[in-house]
Amino acid sequence: MFEMKVETWMSWVALATAIMAVLAAITTLYLGKYSSRAILHQGQETSQWAYYQAKSIKSYIYEIQTQKLELDRIAPATKSKAVMDKYSQLMGDYDKQIKRYDKEKEEIKATADGLAKSKEDAQTRAGNFGYALIFLQIAIMLSSVSALTKKKPLFYLGLATVSGWMFFFLDAIFLFH
Repeated sequence: MFEMKVETWMSWVALATAIMAVLAAITTLYLGKYSSRAILHQGQETSQWAYYQAKSIKSYIYEIQTQKLELDRIAPATKSKAVMDKYSQLMGDYDKQIKRYDKEKEEIKATADGLAKSKEDAQTRAGNFGYALIFLQIAIMLSSVSALTKKKPLFYLGLATVSGWMFFFLDAIFLFH
């Protein structure tokens, strides 16, 4: 009769440990998914900021050219009306380019900021999945040790440890904070 109870308890330990292993595998998949997203978003964010810098440099070149033309236009040397008109036209064109680059930089900055937020979100989720996985690994270890030593309190402690997994897993999915 006693052996039957031990076998029943061991069956529950085995079943619970198998379920924890499956949950650990699922948690690992989510951990990998969000870790990969964080890395991807970091790369995309870096590309956007490089693009932003390129636009800033181009805009700055037009600003410098505009200033040079302005100085040339007001220089004391005599210039024909056609030359002065050409200076004015070029300065107008350069001002349009500067405004275009400024608008593009705003759009690029908004995209980069959005990617930064997505990256931070993915990092937070991946971190929480990592913590959840640690709790499951501890629970699996406690269940295994309880089966080897035939000590039920270790098994119950392992089951209680699963609550830590539940907290961090749900927090990773729903981001309660």
